[in-house]
Amino acid sequence: MDFGLVLQADPPASAVVSLMRRAERNGFRYGWTFDSAVLWQEPFVIYSRILDHTERLIVGPMVTNPSTRTPEVTASTFATLNEMYGNRTVCGIGRGDSAMRVAGRPPNTLARLGEAIGVIRDLAEGRAADVGGHRVQIPWVRDGKLPVWMGAYGPKALAMAGELADGFILQLADPFLTEWMVKAVRQAAADAGRDPAEVTICVAAPAYVGDDLDHARAQCRWFGGMVGNHVADLVARYGDRSGLVPEELTEYIKAREGYDYAQHGRAGSPHADFVPDAVIDRFCLLGPVAAHRERLERLRALGVDQFAVYAMHDAKESTIDAYGTELIPAFA
Repeated sequence: MDFGLVLQADPPASAVVSLMRRAERNGFRYGWTFDSAVLWQEPFVIYSRILDHTERLIVGPMVTNPSTRTPEVTASTFATLNEMYGNRTVCGIGRGDSAMRVAGRPPNTLARLGEAIGVIRDLAEGRAADVGGHRVQIPWVRDGKLPVWMGAYGPKALAMAGELADGFILQLADPFLTEWMVKAVRQAAADAGRDPAEVTICVAAPAYVGDDLDHARAQCRWFGGMVGNHVADLVARYGDRSGLVPEELTEYIKAREGYDYAQHGRAGSPHADFVPDAVIDRFCLLGPVAAHRERLERLRALGVDQFAVYAMHDAKESTIDAYGTELIPAFA
């Protein structure tokens, strides 16, 4: 199992670079950031600095979307980084939640997302692609490689991830829901004639190493609110009793009253007060090292290839170091 570190691109950018360097020293293989141009600093500028100050770390957004940058711009940006630093990027992509809504626009359709996955990958790897009815090819790309991993929760998105993407990003670490969603992605891959084992499975969630569970929950409760945005979209689309989405995912948002994107991904966000402790315990990895190890074993048994640590809390350094000394060596 690989490990990744996920950060917000909060200023100063030098702090993000420093934490990514710390992660690499501790055995993390991937460095991810959120991508929302209004809420945080521009991640691709920071990726260049991270790549320049690390040797092996693979970097990318968790997740970008097809609209805040057009697919050909996204492809060219990745291809430039790969030319400079040797194919050390990965494109996490989704419909766009905060990046689109904070600018007053709805998330992208799945159709637009599915088209963008192929266009970005083809252009970044030097192949021609259809962009708005025009055949386009980036002429300077040589030996480029860009895996595209898709974030998904609902049935149609899970199917698309299995059909089209190189990897699947699930932003929660509940074993029951992970098993349900991984099965859906792999079945879709098989139905599309692909080898399901070729789809990389990445689970991403807050991890907080420490003995004070109440404090850890308070630091990570925001995550249940963030996931609740996606769940609310699913309930609006499919209904909460449709059988297409497990009640284990939809039940907890009944007390949800709204969401303030100005507090997106922030510890102490009041819009996450509705999230009960039980959901935080299911979605996140909290507590002493032994509790993390037990959950990671369960996730690995379900076919998870990477666990990405969301470190949006007050114990970033100590959690990175604990993973480096106590957990990553055990799962290498």
